[in-house]
Amino acid sequence: MPARPPEPTIASLRGASGDEQTLPLYWSFYWSVAAAQLARWLPRRPALIVDLSNGDGRTAAQAAAAGHQVLEVMDPLLTGPRDHHPEGGRPPNGAHRTTHRDGRLPRPRQGGAVSNGHAHLPPGVTRRVIADSGTLPYLGDACVDAVVAEHRALSRHLATEETIAEIARVLRPGGRVLLSVDSLTLGMALLAEQNCWAHLSDVPAAEVVLVPWPDGAITRCFWSDQLRELLTEAGLEVEWIRPRTALSPSTVEHVLKRSPEAMERLVRTELTAPPGDESLGVHLLASARRRT
Repeated sequence: MPARPPEPTIASLRGASGDEQTLPLYWSFYWSVAAAQLARWLPRRPALIVDLSNGDGRTAAQAAAAGHQVLEVMDPLLTGPRDHHPEGGRPPNGAHRTTHRDGRLPRPRQGGAVSNGHAHLPPGVTRRVIADSGTLPYLGDACVDAVVAEHRALSRHLATEETIAEIARVLRPGGRVLLSVDSLTLGMALLAEQNCWAHLSDVPAAEVVLVPWPDGAITRCFWSDQLRELLTEAGLEVEWIRPRTALSPSTVEHVLKRSPEAMERLVRTELTAPPGDESLGVHLLASARRRT
């Protein structure tokens, strides 16, 4: 009899910035859900959006395709491999790459165009800059309509409080942020998989939980209550916190192997599921608004 393939490890659920080959059907589902969630969340009118996701460009491309002005910040310390992007990590059509520029980003001029001192940024175009995405000194106070920090960006910024405070500073009153982080469900499973039992026993009492991946990278993991507290203390009003996906990777893989045409139905099920246990899932997704 042929040997059974090895069971996927918890480390394979890193996905948002690592290897997605272990659970290909689940990650196709995951990114379909993420795109649908972003589409629902994006402003209905053209807006200036800062993307701190440090991913493969798909978030910025989707926002630009919806007619928004997008400033995509690429942090050299966080930017990972360009995995599973339809254009292999190249900038989306219409995007304009640039390097880091000194100085603060002026407020948008009348008519919605954004000046960076050299060119206007029309709706539907992404400008990519290389800069620190943890602190945002190149952005002025209350100068953007929305911030997106997908791809577990705030788990990779270990001083998360500082980054959230900067996001709150640059948002206009009423501006919104969408972010994703690693959950403590994932963190504890990683510790158990690496036989870190002593560290695992300390998790319930810890205010900050930093967990190593097998490759040595460190991630900061959160319970939903901890994430809510961080956002509130920064002056943001939490709209909701939910798991990225409530359906487990094993369930999704099983269903899609048997019925590949079920993808759309699974995504719809995920999007219409009533609010449930926020501790479920390996990644938490949160939306918050700057108080007016």
